Amino acid sequence: GGMAAALLLLLLLVAAGPGPGRADAGRERRDALREELLLSPLPTGDVAATFQFRTRWDADLQRGAVSHYRLFPKALGRLVAALGVRELHLALTQGFWRTRFWGQPPLQAPAGAELWVWFQPTVTDVDKAWKELSNILSGIFCASLNFIDSTNTVIPTASFKPLGLANGTDHHLLRYAVLPREVVCTENLTPWKKLLPCGSKAGLAVLLKAERLFHSSYHSQAVHIRPICRDASCLAVSWELRQTLTVVFDFFSSGQGKKDWSLFKMFSRTLTDTCPLASQSKVYVDISPKNKEKELLEVSPPPTSVHEAIVQGDKKTYAVYDLLSPLLFNTSRSLNVQLKWKRPQDSSEMPVPTLHAQRYVGGYGLQTGEICTLIHNTHPYRAFPVVLLETVPWYLRLYVHTLTIITKGKENKPSYIHYQPAQDRRRPHLLEMLIQLPANSVTKITIQFERALLKWTEYPPDPNHGFYVGSSVLSALVPSVTAMKDTDVEQSPLFTSLFPSSDGSSYFVRLYTEPLLVNLPTPDFSMPYNVICLTCTVVAVCYGSFYNLLTRTFHVEEPSRGGLAKRLANLIRKFRGVPPL
Repeated sequence: GGMAAALLLLLLLVAAGPGPGRADAGRERRDALREELLLSPLPTGDVAATFQFRTRWDADLQRGAVSHYRLFPKALGRLVAALGVRELHLALTQGFWRTRFWGQPPLQAPAGAELWVWFQPTVTDVDKAWKELSNILSGIFCASLNFIDSTNTVIPTASFKPLGLANGTDHHLLRYAVLPREVVCTENLTPWKKLLPCGSKAGLAVLLKAERLFHSSYHSQAVHIRPICRDASCLAVSWELRQTLTVVFDFFSSGQGKKDWSLFKMFSRTLTDTCPLASQSKVYVDISPKNKEKELLEVSPPPTSVHEAIVQGDKKTYAVYDLLSPLLFNTSRSLNVQLKWKRPQDSSEMPVPTLHAQRYVGGYGLQTGEICTLIHNTHPYRAFPVVLLETVPWYLRLYVHTLTIITKGKENKPSYIHYQPAQDRRRPHLLEMLIQLPANSVTKITIQFERALLKWTEYPPDPNHGFYVGSSVLSALVPSVTAMKDTDVEQSPLFTSLFPSSDGSSYFVRLYTEPLLVNLPTPDFSMPYNVICLTCTVVAVCYGSFYNLLTRTFHVEEPSRGGLAKRLANLIRKFRGVPPL
């Protein structure tokens, strides 16, 4: 019996051993997690914190042969495999990134919810897959993405090119939608944190305290899934998941009016340990001089190293804290990075970004109006083109013949224009244009519209609040001030490597304007209540009176002589000589 048990145990060990096939499979499907936090003091005195968690997995998700998930979230991996997703980009944002005052963001997103997806060429019914995908993501992230339908979905032709590997760019495989009314709160943050390999228990995710993140001027969380090259030869494909979160802390509300910051002041927490699953965990602090006086930022404790990089066309200097360095947590049990200005900052010397834009609604009354977009190119001598994407709901009827583009007092004709008219209750307007922006210029784009009358059942519960129009999207290759060098993506910081750079002389920027709030002709929804009350009152009074008259019977009552008591009283009064009752 003992010999048989030993033989059985030996067979089990041999069967469970790695073997050549399993070792190769394990080597093929290796995965790695990198996490980083970028702290950027803004020109206004606020501070922006950008978290990035990047999971790279050397596996082929499309063939559906993957059964074991280690770092990559199973919910998203099975979603990519089942629905034939090639790229997925989801952003949930509360607030608006003020590019004019805060500069170019590492990753900008429009207010509300934004979803754009590239599908595989093997997907036969893209609209069905898109609807199913939005419903599943709505459940995963506890958001209202199930309201994405044909009335707010467009198919851009030039604006959203794939950020990962792509064999072709057939734009019929692309879908883009924005829900500008989506409110982002803790119920969206919690499932986002659960997708992280360490959750919010260790590493940089410890700082993600909902109470502090939502007490801020701007909050944006995103998920990006894309295929990338496994190595330089690019013979095999790896899948990359990036979870990014950007938050801007206002120094009046969070910093008590002081421009000195620390991790504890921002997040009410400090870093105590690393995520054991992370192969890299770093904190970057932007200590670049903000103006000509070389105004520097003091950071404490002393950083592990200093990193210089050219980010968005400008030379930047970063203090780096490597959480995996054994020296970092030896001196103290926690890391509380502190930022102090050597000299008070002068807000009059704020740098102006090369490209920024704004949008507003013009006109008067509730019949016609005008959408105005202003695009600024502040570069002193370089002109460059920009792709503008406008998505307008069907109930604002655009007059395309009124489209005007004026630059420096002259008409500016777009070199490419794509317009898809709306269909009532079916699809929105889509307008894409390639516009050349001269150096040091402001380009004004206007288009008039007419407000449609909705059915009374199509109004939201708060119709007088207004109707939201999604942000315009600007995509451009902006000339860089400093020539950029080709760097290894795996070695460079995460915040520099999401958008692929075309060459060293320019960098890619995608900007979003403000969402618009438009009033539509709104019926007086209190009138039905008033009519019901008045009608019911009139009916009750009239019907009650008529019913009372028709059903009541009248009797003539004979006067009675009185009862026994009255007769006794009159008898007594008669004896006393008093008149009777």
